[in-house]
Amino acid sequence: MSAKVAIAVAAHPDDVEFMMGGTLLLLKQAGWETHYLNVSSGNCGSQKMNAEETAQVRGDEAKRAAELFGATWHPGFSHDLEILYDLGHLRKLGAILHEVAPDVVLTHSPQDYMEDHENVSRLAVTAAFTHSMPNFETDPPVEPPCKEVTVYHAMPYGLRDNLRKKVDAGLFVDVSTVAEEKLAALAAHESQRSWLDASQGLDSYLSKMEELDREVGTLSGRFERAEGWRRHHHPGFTSEEVDPLLEALPDYCHVNEEYERNLDHV
Repeated sequence: MSAKVAIAVAAHPDDVEFMMGGTLLLLKQAGWETHYLNVSSGNCGSQKMNAEETAQVRGDEAKRAAELFGATWHPGFSHDLEILYDLGHLRKLGAILHEVAPDVVLTHSPQDYMEDHENVSRLAVTAAFTHSMPNFETDPPVEPPCKEVTVYHAMPYGLRDNLRKKVDAGLFVDVSTVAEEKLAALAAHESQRSWLDASQGLDSYLSKMEELDREVGTLSGRFERAEGWRRHHHPGFTSEEVDPLLEALPDYCHVNEEYERNLDHV
């Protein structure tokens, strides 16, 4: 039986590391085939290098991070602030997902502090939805895998939506055992430390990720460090009760029963 497949689809180089990397590492350890995609080149992520130089540096850093994750790296096809929910982007992402044939797509929260994240989330959902649609034209043309796929949305950066409201997770994944590996992958993005210090006042690039993991761990009520996930509604993707993260990582997962109960409340 072939290995299960997961792909992390994020907007910018280092987004996987911040919000999704621990789960990707644990799936790799569980025997899954894993893939890593940043839709954007990250070309605006510098105040010292021009856009072309920045994209080259950040692409090299992302490749190194993917190697540390043990994941197959896929080149991006857009640029910072140019990720739009349009047919061109959708055809390109659809081709990648058809080729990878994932069982699980890990992607951004539908509500986040910036539209690159939100648009990647929308694109990933729609591209995954074409998993059994041979009449949807991808760029380049790739036949769909015709297999079920489950989409999971990560927590938004800062754990709040774009209107500042706190966001809770439906499933928590304990990433304590892979904390060092996750940190090493983020550290591969050396160009971003000074850039984020200067542009966003992020004083400590690496410690901010650890702080977020600990905050999500506290939300779980169970783990020291965690990543949180919300499973996309199943119609058109898979059967209702399928929850492959929980099935693949039973010793690392905690279901938020309050979140599940609240799904039925208006």
